[in-house]
Amino acid sequence: MKKLAVIILALVPSLGLAAGGGNNPYIVDAPVNHKDVVSLQKGAALFVNYCMGCHGMKYVRYERLANDLNIPVEMAQKHFNFTSDKPGDQMANAMPEEQAKEWFGAAPPDLSLTARLRGEDWVYSYLISFYEDETRPYGYNNHVFDMVGMPHVLAGMEQELGEDEFKKAMADLTNFLGYAAEPVRLERESLGKKVLFFLFLLFIPAYLLKREYWKDVH
Repeated sequence: MKKLAVIILALVPSLGLAAGGGNNPYIVDAPVNHKDVVSLQKGAALFVNYCMGCHGMKYVRYERLANDLNIPVEMAQKHFNFTSDKPGDQMANAMPEEQAKEWFGAAPPDLSLTARLRGEDWVYSYLISFYEDETRPYGYNNHVFDMVGMPHVLAGMEQELGEDEFKKAMADLTNFLGYAAEPVRLERESLGKKVLFFLFLLFIPAYLLKREYWKDVH
């Protein structure tokens, strides 16, 4: 029992890190809606146009993405796939890993599971928390991820859209990253509700049967 308690206490800090919260005042709630297909479509477009040059999604396939987001496969291939990859291929980035290490010091991570590892609040807060810092190699730092090596590739969009519209766009991107981390989320949640309802209905005859069986037992 004591060993179990030690294990649980050891896991608590790592769970807090994964959630991305902690005491950082820049972590805010991500305004995402996993049922908003239009938001997911916009987020997917943002990802392939601004993120996929460096980051891949090795656990997501173009065809699955198209089907889940109600996009014709042919249209997804035209607007989301800028390589010769087939619809059934994974969404891998085209940047050679060795060159990425040379340019950035480390290869940019795959983003398939980032929203699940860090939490959507962390991802959204990170995307909206870049600020100018002349001491950094690319002129930007981040309030959520201090001394981050990633350039602020969305700086032009932020200046063009303005703060409010930019935050909406980052919410769409975060929504898509949340989908990519768990494409079956809505199906899982729906199935979970059905299972709980079934168990509730099963409890009624089980309880009545128990009462009937034990009524003559003293």
